[in-house]
Amino acid sequence: MTNNPSSGPTSPVTSETITERKPSSFSRMFNRNGHGSAPEPEAKPKGPPKSVWREYFESAVVTVIMALFGMTFVVQAVKVPTGSMQNTITIGDHLLVNKFVFAPGESLPFLPQREIRRGDIIVFKYPGNKYDPRRDDRPDNKPITTNYVKRVIGLPGDRLRMEGRNVVINDRPLPEHQLEALDNNDKAPLKIINAPPRKPGESYDVYYNPDFVEEDYPIFEKEGDGREIKIPAGHYFVMGDNRNNSEDSRYWGFVPRELVIGRAMFVYWSYDESAPQGNFLIDFFTNTRWSRTGTMVK
Repeated sequence: MTNNPSSGPTSPVTSETITERKPSSFSRMFNRNGHGSAPEPEAKPKGPPKSVWREYFESAVVTVIMALFGMTFVVQAVKVPTGSMQNTITIGDHLLVNKFVFAPGESLPFLPQREIRRGDIIVFKYPGNKYDPRRDDRPDNKPITTNYVKRVIGLPGDRLRMEGRNVVINDRPLPEHQLEALDNNDKAPLKIINAPPRKPGESYDVYYNPDFVEEDYPIFEKEGDGREIKIPAGHYFVMGDNRNNSEDSRYWGFVPRELVIGRAMFVYWSYDESAPQGNFLIDFFTNTRWSRTGTMVK
């Protein structure tokens, strides 16, 4: 009997249904023309972890770069060693100077830039005394390297003269609140002895010795007709608020615009150098003028 293979016992056949996974309707929205999504990029191998010292070093470098940028273009710290601006700025005041406000070039409306105005307190590089160069022989008073702090009195194009204590600009007296004070030259603030009421328009104080005697200032002889001067373009006439103890434009001339560093903003620390000195740490707390620290300069 011939065995029919087809009639033999049937071996069970397991059939598998392979179902193709279709992309969801959401993913099809991002697959144009039915094309599949792009393959994921291979993950790049990570480098060795940074050490703690390397992270500190990189942070320090960034900090130094930012500080240098700020000191070069934005702000600068200066110390006031003389009393020419007493009592507006006292000896021992440490100031922050806004260098950006008078930055050269055309001012843009969205930037805090503007032109120098009358009454501004500016920091500038001392241009030197061209009338008496011997006065620049002091090591603490070198042209270009020494910074001065004064108030802007005359602007380019102004006609200026002095009549006693009054500054006359374009034939009109400049409104200044004049006080009488004694200067003991001991690094202490001036002692006010006569403070009349402030009149309208007198936006800042100036101080005169009660025994004031008018001088013959060199600038009027060298730059004018002996009585009046005209300030040239690109230059400014500056004076200290302590009018009897300030070497300023009256004695050495105008300040060129290119020597202006910036505008004095505020006192970030004030130290009383006239107070007794002893232990540095104790003196820091006892001699710091806390009432002046953090005040605006105006």
